[in-house]
Amino acid sequence: MNYSFQYIDIILLAMIAGFIFLRLRGILGKKTGFEGKISTQFEKEFQKIKANPNPKPINENFDEEAKKDFLKGARIAYETIITDFSDGDNKLIASKPLLSKKIHDQFKEALLDRENKGHFAEITFIGIKSAVVKTHKKIEESLEVTVDFVSEIITCIKDKNKKIISGDGEKIKTVYDTWIFSKNIKSANPNWLLIDTIT
Repeated sequence: MNYSFQYIDIILLAMIAGFIFLRLRGILGKKTGFEGKISTQFEKEFQKIKANPNPKPINENFDEEAKKDFLKGARIAYETIITDFSDGDNKLIASKPLLSKKIHDQFKEALLDRENKGHFAEITFIGIKSAVVKTHKKIEESLEVTVDFVSEIITCIKDKNKKIISGDGEKIKTVYDTWIFSKNIKSANPNWLLIDTIT
């Protein structure tokens, strides 16, 4: 009888070990190579995209429903890019999939210049007051949309000694930005890319 209890104990321990192994494998095996910071909103939208691998085709006419869907994503992209550019580590991580090569290279050059000077940006994103589609046009196989953003942020630039050299670490500032987004109509990639900024 004692032997049977020992065998049961061994089987239970083996099952528990197997369960723990599978859970660890499930967690560790899902690493994608992206280890940067990502905004909560962007992460939620990204999960929706993963759950829907066949997104509906883009509405070329860009009617009111299409504008509404676009602006929802544009707001998330705006906050993600702004905070990533000014998060203090002088690196583009969360926003990289949202930037065209031209804009990515421009931002990277600006961040490198800031890093070489020993400066870091600090930003508190208060929120977007408005986001309005200014223009939209089809150029060959791409749709380009220009958006006027009005946002509120607290931002400043600090040196390596954490001394403020520009901006204000407590004052809320209203910022006006005009950004141009583009998406290949035939591409399966759900992301719109930021291709230009007008400030």
